[in-house]
Amino acid sequence: MRLTSIHTYPVKGCHRLDHDGALVQPWGLAGDRRWMVVDAAGVGVTQRETTRLVGLRATVRPGGLTLRADGQPDLDVPEPTGGDPVPVRTFRHRKIPVPALPAGPAADAWLGELLHRPVRLVWLARPARHLAVDERDHDTGDQVSFADAYPLLLANSASLDALNGWLAEAGEQAVPMARFRPNLVVDGAPAWAEDDWAGRSLRIGDLLLRAAGPCDRCVVTTTNQETGVRTKEPLRTLGRHRNIRQKLLFGLHLVPVDSGPLHVGDPIVIEP
Repeated sequence: MRLTSIHTYPVKGCHRLDHDGALVQPWGLAGDRRWMVVDAAGVGVTQRETTRLVGLRATVRPGGLTLRADGQPDLDVPEPTGGDPVPVRTFRHRKIPVPALPAGPAADAWLGELLHRPVRLVWLARPARHLAVDERDHDTGDQVSFADAYPLLLANSASLDALNGWLAEAGEQAVPMARFRPNLVVDGAPAWAEDDWAGRSLRIGDLLLRAAGPCDRCVVTTTNQETGVRTKEPLRTLGRHRNIRQKLLFGLHLVPVDSGPLHVGDPIVIEP
């Protein structure tokens, strides 16, 4: 079993970046979801609310970020170094706000033009807890990015093949792995083998990670990550075949134990 692709999402909800290698930090891959678009109440704006985020291509550069989108000029956004932090939440129901630094009016105006709504861009200078201790099966501590729940998401290519087989049987089109927005994709394991990895340790290359449990999927998986067009699949088919305790499961949450580099092609070993 090997690691076949690595992906980050510099701004929560934006188009993916593909990598040959990446640095694992306690809160996830370097550069992954340290920026977030928020509304006037300081709540994260994601693809759940607007599919226009698929058009946002954000690239991490030393000391900042470059924003790109069709029909708009590129915008370089420096990491904020001053000003007062503002409390933000990844979702409206989250009880624990985290302090983030505003990127400034230029970024806000640029993103407002893209999303057709007033928004702000914020940067998580210091990863911090945004979920209560009892909200996760395996607590990741106080160092968390703007990820929904866990630092990393792994997906199994054989499980996608199985899902696409079900879609074909139903007369539906296949979906690409991008719909599930993973950080790490593995090959060489049987379909749904990841169900048995929860609570165990994975060694990817030289690094040890803990499998925290399966990922419950939402409406974002029904969004074409290139066009923003939304349909009913694959959630409808996951509902028929992967509805476990009223959760539609695809993918596996991971928590880093070690920090260091990962590379495409690294071997993966599931430890007892």
